[in-house]
Amino acid sequence: MLTSDFNYILPQELIAQSPAEPRDSSRLLVLDRASGEFQHRVFRDLVDFLMPGDLLVANRSRVIPARLLGVKASTSTPVEMLLLRPAPGTISVNEWEVLLRPARRLKVGARLAFGDGELGAEVLSINGLGVRTVRLEAQEPLDAVVDRLGRAPLPPYIHDYTGDPERYQTVYSDTRGSAAAPTAGLHFTHELMDRIEELGVHFTFVTLHIGIDTFRPIQEEDPTQHPMHREYYEVSDDVAGEISAAKREGRRVIAVGTTTVRVLESIATEDSPSSLRGGAGWTELFIYPGYRYKMVDALVTNFHLPRSTLMMLVSALAGRDLLRSAYREALEQRYRFYSFGDAMLIV
Repeated sequence: MLTSDFNYILPQELIAQSPAEPRDSSRLLVLDRASGEFQHRVFRDLVDFLMPGDLLVANRSRVIPARLLGVKASTSTPVEMLLLRPAPGTISVNEWEVLLRPARRLKVGARLAFGDGELGAEVLSINGLGVRTVRLEAQEPLDAVVDRLGRAPLPPYIHDYTGDPERYQTVYSDTRGSAAAPTAGLHFTHELMDRIEELGVHFTFVTLHIGIDTFRPIQEEDPTQHPMHREYYEVSDDVAGEISAAKREGRRVIAVGTTTVRVLESIATEDSPSSLRGGAGWTELFIYPGYRYKMVDALVTNFHLPRSTLMMLVSALAGRDLLRSAYREALEQRYRFYSFGDAMLIV
């Protein structure tokens, strides 16, 4: 297996620059693993492929306005800072891991300023992946300052989007902490969720705060040499009990998005996937073909970047050859790709 096995050519015009309106009007490519057949539907048709007793599990993490524009204090050079997560292993709530631009000019000790001096930052360290740890200094609660000064951290392939920033949040997000949206969930509306519940399908939620691997492609041709970035997750005891009951009773567990997959497979135990416990922690789980899924029976997902860990994760569920066929089909049918793009259901 090589990283180049997960490459494909995507025309620029198929990279979605704005979301579908309404949310559930995006297209849905349904992939049946047993038959290898495709269906072309609209996302609100998801209900046609669900059964009473199914359990849908989604990521409730909310994107923080993590993109901050400011200056280097000593030179007034413009800088951009992307907040990734609180620095692991520190007791200070003001130490964060970030990406900075222009990176080469921002060494340890550099001081940055944002707004009218409302937020300051000092670079404390730099790791081998170019991630910097900074100490943030604010005159009021940090969340309030970031909410006021920050912008939605849209991916770099989305240019000049000026629409409602809430369209880069899921309608059920309520736990702030991500540097990017769990985009498979962007297609759901409250009305669609109500229809799903009326069918006898239950929604439940876990949390995984999305970090740097959303932005970082695999550089190594041997993907097993790719260093996965840790991401923080939380699962309540009640939710763990719901998932365990579904597995015990032979009901399908359907993950909404790859981030949910990482949570579910991270908390699974090899011997007894039907007896999960709630908890919180950090996951470095890297799922690629050859991995044996323990918890996830079906998946709602978007179309992912080539050579990405997310393509490998989905390939591990669908099969690499079948997924490549599905992507060829999506390209031929002019589906919209990436964060604001269309969706796929793998059953």
